[in-house]
Amino acid sequence: MDTLSFSIFPNDNFLDLRLYQYGWEQCAPLHSFGPFVRNHYLFHYVISGRGMLDSNDADGVTHRYNLGPNQGFLISPGQVNTYCADEKQPWKYTWLEFDGLRAAGFLDCAGLGLSQPIFRPQSAAMGAAVSEQMLYIADHADASPLHLVGHLCLFLDELIRASATRRERRAGQHQDFYIQEAVSFIQQNFQNPITVEEVADVCKLNRSYFSKLFKETMGCTPQEFIIRLRLTKAAEMMKTTNASIGDISLHCGYPNQLHFSQAFKKRYGLPPREWRKENKIMEKS
Repeated sequence: MDTLSFSIFPNDNFLDLRLYQYGWEQCAPLHSFGPFVRNHYLFHYVISGRGMLDSNDADGVTHRYNLGPNQGFLISPGQVNTYCADEKQPWKYTWLEFDGLRAAGFLDCAGLGLSQPIFRPQSAAMGAAVSEQMLYIADHADASPLHLVGHLCLFLDELIRASATRRERRAGQHQDFYIQEAVSFIQQNFQNPITVEEVADVCKLNRSYFSKLFKETMGCTPQEFIIRLRLTKAAEMMKTTNASIGDISLHCGYPNQLHFSQAFKKRYGLPPREWRKENKIMEKS
């Protein structure tokens, strides 16, 4: 019989990093999940026992990974995956589902993504520090949203420091300044038809160099960041307001509602109207 602790994050007012759900589970033999596709990042850390992960890479090729204690695995948005507990030594794991505008960049620093979903710590002690942060979140579901997001930041910091595949990035003050300027400009103008050239011009950088710098720091291209921000804002409005889909589309930088619907479905897996039906926060009477 499974032993399970599962919680859903109670607040959506975080854009840079956002939790969705978290918990831990002692699985029964051969307990499996999938095939499934997630809309957000989902990271598991194996505390004990063994199991198997099948997941596709960026080219759509499926790979099988056999995992044991002190290892972890990342499932990326849009990635087809199945994972299953071992028959004789079923695993116990803890998990976090999260996303946000900076999530991809932090995971990239840890060397994790579609092509490298497996986390291996540099030492057992460093791996334990990762799981401790995850279990802290799972065991403190009644804490404030800000407190839990703070521990999500600590988890990502431990993940990056511990990862055997971490990417060393020499972050200078000038680089950080340029990216902060770019992000600030995008956040203030996402509803307008801004281009990557405009953002690079604000930073007084060559477009090619700016795009390279942005991706190294944020883990995605400037255009991907703009799209992600617009759709995050749109999802927030659909959950918390009664504005029409057309008005939300315009407000979030999509004058063409069809283009908005296509982009939204690609990101969240459902057309805007269907997604809203499932996620709208109902007003209390």
